[in-house]
Amino acid sequence: MSVSSPVSLIVLAAGQGSRMNSDLPKVLHPLGAAPLLHHAMQAGRALDPGRVVVVAGHGADAVRAAVLAYDDTAEVVVQAEQLGTAHAVAQAAPLLANTPGDAVVLYGDTPFIRHETLDAMRAARTRHDVVVLGFHATGRYGRLVLVDGMLERIVEYKDATEDERAITLCNSGLVCADAALLFSLVAGVGNNNAAGEYYLTDIVEIARSRGLSAGVVICDEAETLGINTRAELARAEAAFQTRARAEALENGVTLTAPDTVFFALDTFIGRDAVIAPNVVFGPGVTIESGAEIRAFCHLEGCHISRGATVGPFARLRPGAELGEDVHVGNFVEIKNSVLDDGVKVGHLTYLGDATVGENTNIGAGTITCNYDGVNKHRTTIGKNAFIGSDTMLVAPVSVGAGAMTGSGSVITADVPADALAIGRARQVTKPGFATKLRDIYKAARAAKKGQ
Repeated sequence: MSVSSPVSLIVLAAGQGSRMNSDLPKVLHPLGAAPLLHHAMQAGRALDPGRVVVVAGHGADAVRAAVLAYDDTAEVVVQAEQLGTAHAVAQAAPLLANTPGDAVVLYGDTPFIRHETLDAMRAARTRHDVVVLGFHATGRYGRLVLVDGMLERIVEYKDATEDERAITLCNSGLVCADAALLFSLVAGVGNNNAAGEYYLTDIVEIARSRGLSAGVVICDEAETLGINTRAELARAEAAFQTRARAEALENGVTLTAPDTVFFALDTFIGRDAVIAPNVVFGPGVTIESGAEIRAFCHLEGCHISRGATVGPFARLRPGAELGEDVHVGNFVEIKNSVLDDGVKVGHLTYLGDATVGENTNIGAGTITCNYDGVNKHRTTIGKNAFIGSDTMLVAPVSVGAGAMTGSGSVITADVPADALAIGRARQVTKPGFATKLRDIYKAARAAKKGQ
């Protein structure tokens, strides 16, 4: 077999995860702002698979939606009755039986497998018919039994003898084999064991009985961490964040208080960007080199260009696109809006469903009134415009290049280029009337107390 030959992924994601005490399928619980399942699929993506088959079970519709949200070319098959891991793999046989090349079995609740480890498993296939991923540990794991350096069988902990339990080489569950061979081996698995389940681990002994070879690739135990409880999920989140922070620092990102920054699975930050304390990244964030995110910001589904500054205390929501040298200040929220190069939005502003031209200044308290209770509407502002403080832009509306709005205006009609628009009531001043009004109020209060 050549390492460059085709490969398919089989991702097992059918378990209910009863120990999570949740209505949500276990593989959909979030880690790094993404379902556990996406982590497994991302690990497998490094192999450049030709086919990806996810075996769903509990909450199959929700799992299918999550699969397709990550990879719309992936296929989902349902394991209607959960009878064990070999039974789960067998559900993929109708889809992959005639697919050339290897199949790699992954688990949707095992998020930390490294692509280097999967590469090593593929490379080991040049020497063995079946390759299993193992790690050294104690505890209630299945044990890998070697004879003369060859993997002879895998025994589940509950079925193991005392001598077998003393073995420290443990089973991760991951397997790599020729796809046709894998399904042939799985077809021979029985359920004569303590749990009455069809164990995928039995394929090793079946392969050896056919005169085939089986080998082991060893990884660090931390890679094989499976998530079964909320406590394990919390520990996994801490581990994920530690790794993400270390990777960002290694890639030339400045984190002034690393332990307070929280990343998502797909966060991308360019070199020489600066991330201040207490910044939280949701999914879908890209930050270019040299940008700065100041303290206490929450970012999701946005793109921030070189030289831009965001925050402190800013929120960028999906669809926010910030050009070069844009400034978004404190208590500003941007949603589904494009801010061209040099735009300034200093503070206390909401821009939703808007396009803002380059070098425009948005005054404090500006709001794009984008929602009429039924539909969303867009606001367009040209370049070099000046939007006065406390302007309400009632969409759909446009403000032309170089135009201005007066502070406190409610703009309901388009403003031509270079025009000044003022939409507010004329001020009326009545000298001395404030004193008279206070006296009236005081008299009314005294009369009320006397009743």
